[in-house]
Amino acid sequence: MSLRIHLSRFALLALAGLSSLDAQAGSLRDYNHIVVILQENHSFDNLWGFWGEVDGAPVNGIAQADAPHRLQLGADGKPFGCLFQNDVNLKDVKPAGDATCAFPNAPFDIEDYIKPRDETCPKPYGETFTKQGKRDGYAKGQGAPGGCTRDLTHSFYNEQFQINDGGQNRYVMGSDAAGLVMGYYDTRQSPLYRYLHEAGAPSYVISDNFFHAAFGGSFINHQWLIAARTPVFTNPPSLGAGQDLHSSIDANGLATKPPKEVYEAQQALMRDRPLTAYCEGDARMPSGLVGAPKGFICGDWVVGTISPQNWPWRPDEPSIPRLQPLTHATIGDRLTERRIDWAWYAGGWDNVEGKRDGRGWTNGAGPHCANAQGADPHALETVIDGVLRCPDKSFQYHHQAFDYFEKYGPGTDGRKNHLRDEEEFFDAAREGRLPAVSFVKPLGSENEHPGYASEDKGDSHLVKLVKAVVDGTNGNDTLIIIAYDEHGGAWDHVPPPPHGDNANGAHDEWGPGTRIPVMLIARKLARSGVDHVAHDTTAIAKLIEERFCLAPLGERDKTVASLKSALGDKSADACKADTNR
Repeated sequence: MSLRIHLSRFALLALAGLSSLDAQAGSLRDYNHIVVILQENHSFDNLWGFWGEVDGAPVNGIAQADAPHRLQLGADGKPFGCLFQNDVNLKDVKPAGDATCAFPNAPFDIEDYIKPRDETCPKPYGETFTKQGKRDGYAKGQGAPGGCTRDLTHSFYNEQFQINDGGQNRYVMGSDAAGLVMGYYDTRQSPLYRYLHEAGAPSYVISDNFFHAAFGGSFINHQWLIAARTPVFTNPPSLGAGQDLHSSIDANGLATKPPKEVYEAQQALMRDRPLTAYCEGDARMPSGLVGAPKGFICGDWVVGTISPQNWPWRPDEPSIPRLQPLTHATIGDRLTERRIDWAWYAGGWDNVEGKRDGRGWTNGAGPHCANAQGADPHALETVIDGVLRCPDKSFQYHHQAFDYFEKYGPGTDGRKNHLRDEEEFFDAAREGRLPAVSFVKPLGSENEHPGYASEDKGDSHLVKLVKAVVDGTNGNDTLIIIAYDEHGGAWDHVPPPPHGDNANGAHDEWGPGTRIPVMLIARKLARSGVDHVAHDTTAIAKLIEERFCLAPLGERDKTVASLKSALGDKSADACKADTNR
């Protein structure tokens, strides 16, 4: 796909008046069910950068990216001439014709080099490349089908360096995947795009100014989705420098070391761990570590991947310290207090729980994890509390946000009533039994995460979820929100709040981070359109709060712009008279 003619910001803002949202004249009160489908690790430009227009309204994509926010800078402050690549299927690509670069300093179409059916995914499918000792991926023909790339750094500290105060120009320099950050997918060939442009498809609104709530990766952004805050590890264990849970960052604030071809590390010990770096002078800091440079968040904040004390955790990593159960409020708690039904539906949950009578159990009645073909090669067989568990190797433990909380631990009513398998969601959607609020988290192999999942396969699964709702009995009064948890390390050209045109957007020391793909779909929408209002992940919680008259979880979801803007709903807060809010 070639880049299109550039439109200036001024032209884009002028065209924004063509947005059709005012014609919606919809109301949040029209919806008795809200379904939030949470996918994985793509920036807006990376996935939807060539959506184009929606009913005449422009989507702010790659074509609108001006040079300062597109060109990536090196350590000397000057643009790279060429993009260094280390993905096994990109690093040996030769320049075409008389070109000096195979990958100039510009966005490029990943599918020009790695097709959706190419055999480049991990074997067994869904397990990470890192676990298999193949960090840079499988060469074509040596992996499983799916067109996977290697993974990209998406960490709390590195992302702040990459955003560069809204410059959007240090994504290459701050990534272990270097030039891959500038890759994008052919939007119009995606299963979701094709589905939404079929005859009879539901209307939709793209939110093209939506950012993930907190800098960093999946764990912290799942926590911000349900609790609008960063958790703290209370009294973390005292460990030697090699095993300590705290990160170590260099003078520029990088925790994950990029390739030497794009960045010269400022210190020898750089590492991305679950907790922020120690504050300078902290007496607990082991010898060999250094405190965070001035101006960087430090202490015992949990900003990276960590397992919960509650099962499930990775059964092949039993010795790693796990986060104690959390007790602060979540959106689930708010709903339960109002006696409003809700559920978190996770792909592979019944196998994890060992729930043999569950809709999602796939491992038979025997004493071992097995399917119709015999022993299940995708299962990490283990016994917890005397119960056989068969978690899929691609099951992502740190994505199960509610499992980190005391109220949803094993044996609690909260767990029994609200943590369910994705197969139950499909049944509820078909049969008209959706709860008022549903969160849907696909299995790792179907969530679109670079490094262990196929983008095309995950997008196809997303369409299956949407169709189940739209075609189901509750379809007439259900609002679907598709969102991606975070950017996955990929570049995007739009500066997040408080930078550039989004200077007045809600923000704090935690974020928001890079722009992500977000869309609202509903039968009730009068027509499709584009919402240009600045939002972040906490706007999803805010929408639920507004619909069901719930108290805010924190300052960010209280102050963030309402996602009602995507519905064209300009009505006053119908809950203001409620003394409990």
